[in-house]
Amino acid sequence: MKASSIAEREASGRAAREHSKRSSHRSVGELQRDPVELIKQSSEGRVEKLVPLRYGRMAVSPFTFFRGSAIVQAHDLGEIPNTGLVMPICGDGHLMNFGGFATPERQLVFDLNDFDEVALGPFEWDLKRLVASLVVAARHMRLSRGVASDLVMTAVTEYRDRMTQYSQSGALDLWYERITFERMAETALTPERRRTVRRGMEKAAGRTHESMLEKMCEHVGDQLIIRDAPPALFHVHGANTLYNPEDSWFKSTNWKKLLAPMYEEYLKTLAHDRRELLSHFTAQDLVFKVVGVGSVGTRCLVMLSTDHMGKPLFLQIKEARQSVISRYFKAPTLKHEGERVVRGQRLLQAASDIFLGWATGPAGRHFYIRQLRDMKLSANIELFDNDLLQGYAQLCGWVMARAHAKASGKAIEISAYIGRGDQFAEALTDYAFAYADQVERDYDSFLKACRNGDLEARTDEDMAADFRI
Repeated sequence: MKASSIAEREASGRAAREHSKRSSHRSVGELQRDPVELIKQSSEGRVEKLVPLRYGRMAVSPFTFFRGSAIVQAHDLGEIPNTGLVMPICGDGHLMNFGGFATPERQLVFDLNDFDEVALGPFEWDLKRLVASLVVAARHMRLSRGVASDLVMTAVTEYRDRMTQYSQSGALDLWYERITFERMAETALTPERRRTVRRGMEKAAGRTHESMLEKMCEHVGDQLIIRDAPPALFHVHGANTLYNPEDSWFKSTNWKKLLAPMYEEYLKTLAHDRRELLSHFTAQDLVFKVVGVGSVGTRCLVMLSTDHMGKPLFLQIKEARQSVISRYFKAPTLKHEGERVVRGQRLLQAASDIFLGWATGPAGRHFYIRQLRDMKLSANIELFDNDLLQGYAQLCGWVMARAHAKASGKAIEISAYIGRGDQFAEALTDYAFAYADQVERDYDSFLKACRNGDLEARTDEDMAADFRI
């Protein structure tokens, strides 16, 4: 089969402008939907007693609401025309789903780090999620309209410029491209940005399995167990469980028997050397862990294992549900949701966890498995000044361009579509402000539903008061 020439591919990218003008991206569309009903839909099948905590975390601010309501923006994006430049996308690329972590070679890199919604979709859906998050976050931090506008323009122009660069790169060059903290420090434009990167590297170095062992675990006789800290952390079959007695998981009291078939299936999705490495570890304990905002109530477990020296390994076993992207953009998808997450993550990330795999768990639920913490680091953007925020927005644009270029092989087409000017970035800036307005309206509707009893919202503190540890 003859490969298309570069000129043909550039022409294909420019041709996408004919049905999707770059200026058209400023439109959010005519939104006729009830955000509360969409959020209720996305709560179906979760652990029932944790759904109020999900709503409680979402109710903190328009920004936390935005983080927890990916289904709403995916629905809205499905209502407006798209470029037709389809590829694996993150699906939830808001600014808090980027972060630092260690590669298998122990380099610290900055990359996308959440792939629960990964699916085939138009490339601009990821960018629209990112730019909307920048404006919603800027308003939450009470920054001026000018600052918020600069953040969006910075992220999108960086995406454009990096995509131009990647359109001239070979396939292997893209595959090996990594945005390391060392590169970030070298390219940082201000001393404060360099200092922030260095502090991040120092902090990440201390975020290891052994540091978690000290914080989370204790010996009870010869047994090493993870301490309950409800509602965020509890044993499924313990006194602090938030499972209903009729739940199929609760009925089986032996967690090792419950997970044994699932673990064997998971091992088969790993390379032989990773299976051999895991054979040196013995399972010690299993707890339920409540994570994030949008994931609250989905089944997420943490398994503690130790090797012959007592050194720990924490694996996170996280439920994978249908991607919100695939609900509203029809494209081929894998039958196993855990496999979808793993394959998407491996494509989009520069380097993925050595223990990343998938399996089907009890009651036919789909899961993916990875290390819980391996020098992982997320930014506390509320402590950033304007200069650091600009640097962070620039990094996010760079990371998204690298991920899209690697996963799709369509850097030439995307670069040709966007062009060299600011038209696309200006349209996305208008979109970001218009969609942030919509998020605030949806947040008000959500709060009203919480106040009138249509939704029950509880804070972590409220729920923690139900327990005595």
